Amino acid sequence: MINLINKKNKSSSITFKIDSNKLSINNNIIKLPTDWQELNKYFGKPSQIKRNEIYWKEIGISTNPHGNGKTNHITLHTDYNPIWAKPKLEQKPYFNGTIIIDGVKVKKQHCNNITMRKYEIKQFTYPGKKRPCLISISYNEIFDKDFVKPKLTKDKYTIKKLEEEQIEFKDFGFKLSIIQELMYHKELLKPKFDLSEFVDWYDKRKIEIEKEGYDLIPEVTQYFKDLPIPKKYASEVTEIYQDGGNDIYMQLLRFGEGSEDYWDIETAIDAKQFPNLKQAKLGYAKDNVVDEMNNMGIKTELI
Repeated sequence: MINLINKKNKSSSITFKIDSNKLSINNNIIKLPTDWQELNKYFGKPSQIKRNEIYWKEIGISTNPHGNGKTNHITLHTDYNPIWAKPKLEQKPYFNGTIIIDGVKVKKQHCNNITMRKYEIKQFTYPGKKRPCLISISYNEIFDKDFVKPKLTKDKYTIKKLEEEQIEFKDFGFKLSIIQELMYHKELLKPKFDLSEFVDWYDKRKIEIEKEGYDLIPEVTQYFKDLPIPKKYASEVTEIYQDGGNDIYMQLLRFGEGSEDYWDIETAIDAKQFPNLKQAKLGYAKDNVVDEMNNMGIKTELI
């Protein structure tokens, strides 16, 4: 076991080295995607495990594995972020280790986005703050020369009419939060949407992610608007957790910063269709939605 953390050795002793095709932690090569528990070798036991959110809060590191336990990114929390903190109360400590990108030590306060390669670097800034609240190191299979894409069937992303009752939504933002639960967390809603795969499949025009991914891609947004959700799955939803790193938002906006309001929930009326929904943590919602959902008996808070 390569445990790099102990009580006297916090994140200041951790060095990430990233270049286009290689990632290492204190000179130990790691390949993404990987089973998230492999990260315990480097960071020790997580301080918090909640659904698909894994936190090593004492060193300012987290990850969000998929339903199969695999993760393709590591997040370094470098400044105030309400997802980690109570309102108006900063969460510490932050990650204060070393980041070396392409042989150059970078300042976490001024880290730039580096994309279009196997290991990408992206920084996210919380509204009202100047410094990045987190820096994400992520794997992009598109630029992995060793990655073999599975063959796509012609009808994989063809939306078919359901031969059963479906849920009718009034609020698109609420629908997206439900898709996150059913498609990416519980893996009940198929197929699991993958942006790069969808772009390869789509034949009505050429979609260029690297050019168009800084804004919403109309065809992708329309896909989720049109996607039917069987009513039989309504009882499976017990909780909603909106986070800027949710899979659904990363598919909708490839190069988002986490502070967008495109998918804010504006009304909680759709919550009435989910009998077992008991709690919600919302990062994209209007203030009135919190009161509406609490009044329905759903324990709700903004994060």
